[in-house]
Amino acid sequence: MARVDPSSRVFVLSLAISLVMHAFVLSIQFKFPDGRKPTSPNTLDVVFVNSKTRSKPLNAEVLAQANLDRGGNTDLSRRAKTPSPFRRKDVSGKDTTQAKRRVQELEAQQRQLLSQVQSKTAAPVQEVKPQIESKPVDSAVDLAQRALAIARLEAQLSRSIDEYNKRPRKQFIGARATEYRFAQYVDDWRRKIERIGNLNYPEGARGRIYGSLRLTVSINADGSLAGLALERSSGQEILDRAARRIVRMGAPYARFPENIRRDTDILVITRTWHFARGDRIFSD
Repeated sequence: MARVDPSSRVFVLSLAISLVMHAFVLSIQFKFPDGRKPTSPNTLDVVFVNSKTRSKPLNAEVLAQANLDRGGNTDLSRRAKTPSPFRRKDVSGKDTTQAKRRVQELEAQQRQLLSQVQSKTAAPVQEVKPQIESKPVDSAVDLAQRALAIARLEAQLSRSIDEYNKRPRKQFIGARATEYRFAQYVDDWRRKIERIGNLNYPEGARGRIYGSLRLTVSINADGSLAGLALERSSGQEILDRAARRIVRMGAPYARFPENIRRDTDILVITRTWHFARGDRIFSD
């Protein structure tokens, strides 16, 4: 058996190793990526959200600093373009700025109206330019009538304001007075009317005519009778006349106590009166 030269053995071994390595390298295939398909279909983006929820989303689309299981204002797949939360425009009219603006507009309108009235009032005093020299009499008459109309209007406004300021402070009391101070006075007044009425039952109605009526009686602070009105008739003229006569007979009534007089000038009492069997008069 022939022995192989050591140098030849090394050469053969090196050649075999080289062939194996080349074969491995050539077996690797390279190709360009397909641009139609995402290179990383399972990647997640990292964003910052401006809200959070207690529940954790099952299929998260992005990574964030907090859990957010939906919470926008649209069903479309969108992302917020600003870190600030979405706010709707408030157009309800209750905004303080809108209210102030409205007040300023009203004040401007009021100033404009006042300036118009003042300019019209000062018109007769101003020098009239001789634009219409052919009819000076008509121009003077028109100015005089305009000034008279303005003066009349101002007088009416002044009188209306004075009448409003001088208007008495009335308190209307029905059959059920809630405040004790009025209830006590009205009850004393009712007792007096019933007492006088039972002593002065109309003679023509005794034992045969009965009915009910409603009266409104106005009393001044000094107890004098300020007014008397029949709100609902009994259907019997004799009873209606008797009711008015009994109320007038009871005047003057008691003066208002201090707790009523401090905020009431006239007390208006509306009650229903009954002329009942047994020739009795009473109120509900």
